[in-house]
Amino acid sequence: MRAIVIDDERLARKELITLLNQLESVEVVGEAVNVDDAKEKIDQLNPDVIFLDIQMPEKTGFELLEELDQVPHVIFTTAYDEYALKAFQVNALDYLLKPIEPKRLEEAINKLSTKIEGGSKKEEVSYSDNQKKLTLDDQVFVKDGDRCWFVRLSNVRLFESDGNYIKVYFDNFKPMIHKSLNALDERLDEKSFFRASRKHIINLGWVEGIEPWFNGGLVVTLKGGDRIEVSRRQAARFKEMMSL
Repeated sequence: MRAIVIDDERLARKELITLLNQLESVEVVGEAVNVDDAKEKIDQLNPDVIFLDIQMPEKTGFELLEELDQVPHVIFTTAYDEYALKAFQVNALDYLLKPIEPKRLEEAINKLSTKIEGGSKKEEVSYSDNQKKLTLDDQVFVKDGDRCWFVRLSNVRLFESDGNYIKVYFDNFKPMIHKSLNALDERLDEKSFFRASRKHIINLGWVEGIEPWFNGGLVVTLKGGDRIEVSRRQAARFKEMMSL
């Protein structure tokens, strides 16, 4: 698996890379010293996993994840103790507390290998296309206050515009992210996500029922009970996509 180590401390990066180079299943393809550097390296190198320090100058590891459209697997490397980490309520793959113990690192890598083998693997063609559409297999990072999630797009049933923010509907959560619906719409795979109106984008895989509405529009019922109006302008295209 291809890995990038992101940490502002040179010694910390060197020590982790040395440990990773001892594992046959890992190839360290790059390292980064801050968020801006990391974004550039991730776009260029398309890693399977990033080893990410949380506390960095100017921008934190969480802020990096918020700025990424497509988030690789993440293993945090941090000096935070376990109690402080729980305050963030992040469902990350794993945490490695500094100084990193070789045995714990190997456990994290084995856990990641199992996760990759059990899920959908990235198509190799995607490595050469940094602007590829986000599919159901991709995951995004969502942070709202002190709560953070890594969410696979197949689990997101609805995006709803709310001013300068977007409300993300998954499970029983509806956190807000600072992004425009238009910008998000351009990044999502149109085979899986549909722009129902100026305010909503729906996951087609979550559609449970469709019924006629006023002025030639439609109302779509999603699994879980959300009812979303499809504008008259979009109704014809929606019918065509759903083969009605």
